[in-house]
Amino acid sequence: MSDDTAMDQDTLEARQHAGIRQWVAEQLGGEVRAIERLARWRPCWKVTVATGAGTRAVFVRGDRPNAGPHALRFEMDVMQVLEANGIPVPHVHGWMDAPKAFVMDWIDTEERAPGMLHTAFEKTPELSAERWQAMLDYMGHLAAMHRLPIDAFAHIRGMTAPATPTDLALRATERMYRFGAAAGIIDPPLAFLQSWLRRHVPAHRTEPSFVTGDAGQFMAAGPRVAALLDFEIAMIGDTHWDLACFRGRHPYENMGDIPALYRRYAEASGRDVDLRAVGYHTVSFLQLSAIAALTFMNPETVGGNWIEGVFEYCSITRRALEAIAELQGQPLDADLRLPEPACNRFEDTGLRKLLVDIGRLPTSTAFAPWERDLLAAIPRFLLNHARYRDWFERETVADIAALTRGAYRDLAAADAALTDLVAAGDPGCDVDLVRILHRRLLRFSMVTAGENPNDANLLFYRLDPILA
Repeated sequence: MSDDTAMDQDTLEARQHAGIRQWVAEQLGGEVRAIERLARWRPCWKVTVATGAGTRAVFVRGDRPNAGPHALRFEMDVMQVLEANGIPVPHVHGWMDAPKAFVMDWIDTEERAPGMLHTAFEKTPELSAERWQAMLDYMGHLAAMHRLPIDAFAHIRGMTAPATPTDLALRATERMYRFGAAAGIIDPPLAFLQSWLRRHVPAHRTEPSFVTGDAGQFMAAGPRVAALLDFEIAMIGDTHWDLACFRGRHPYENMGDIPALYRRYAEASGRDVDLRAVGYHTVSFLQLSAIAALTFMNPETVGGNWIEGVFEYCSITRRALEAIAELQGQPLDADLRLPEPACNRFEDTGLRKLLVDIGRLPTSTAFAPWERDLLAAIPRFLLNHARYRDWFERETVADIAALTRGAYRDLAAADAALTDLVAAGDPGCDVDLVRILHRRLLRFSMVTAGENPNDANLLFYRLDPILA
């Protein structure tokens, strides 16, 4: 057990604050006046610092739970290259060992959503006229990043140029898929997505470029970009991966008129956008994101976001299948309905009791109200799961049995047969597999939400089409 896991949250937060104060004194020659922990995937703090030149804020970006050992320093190195090449990113002040983090300028503009589904439930994403203009401005910066010489990143571990179209298309997803397989979290839907990606590589896409990996994240000052953010999965890859990110993030984060953004990018880059290639990379981006979300569900991780993994897995994986269906010209079912809930007295009352008592827990600087809400969301999900689990498994087994013409005693046996079918990689099965896997993920979204498909619930947001 690590020291961080063994200590209570107040002690851990106090130790992290002490490390931040020491680093600020030694590296910035300043005194910390305030430390505010932010609602993010990772531990992050806004730190107010007083120096002889006045008072300002810096952003301490901590290590994401379950990230690789080099992920955080990788992002810092990428940002430093971008800054050196004139890209507007926050200035990086340096590396911090305890807590493991790097420090950058705080961008004091509009409040930025933390990019998590559980927060989007509470606040419908809106796009002001100014933010839309900033989105259009961002596309020019994205084109500029894509023009950077890839040799500028060659000293950074993992930033080598792909040698073939297959490597260009699959490097990121193959790496994440292997990680997911080692962690034991790959299921038939995720296995099918990887099989489909391997069999549909856009062989005409051959030019490697710097790619942000999670495009569309920035802070704005009115109608203009103030700073670009979040490069933890940057890579040398296909520019159309970045264009796919806008579809993947929208409308959980309101990106506006996606085709208009693509037209603006084409103007700024001087290159046409290949919409079918964007469709392919939509599957890639969403599949990688779904596996990443599941990795955050490690129950032993201090500060992880277990429920966000559930939300993202069910909605993002389903939307990846919708991207394939669009490329295949395939309609999908949307008229599924929940049965009457089955209530087990002990599960039902026990989970409801947890909900009541979690709501009474006191909050502090080390256990913020938003963290209490995240904790409460777990028994809320489990309550729905207990009520509809048998229905979900029965219907999923029936779909698999009809496709494979087999009979299965339970979902585990049915999934074993489905896994074998996916591994065979028969393109003649793609339409049927997309249909039953989409139904499976739609049902799981219904179980998670505790309601029938509803366009007002973000768990049912469908992927916007881009093909005429």
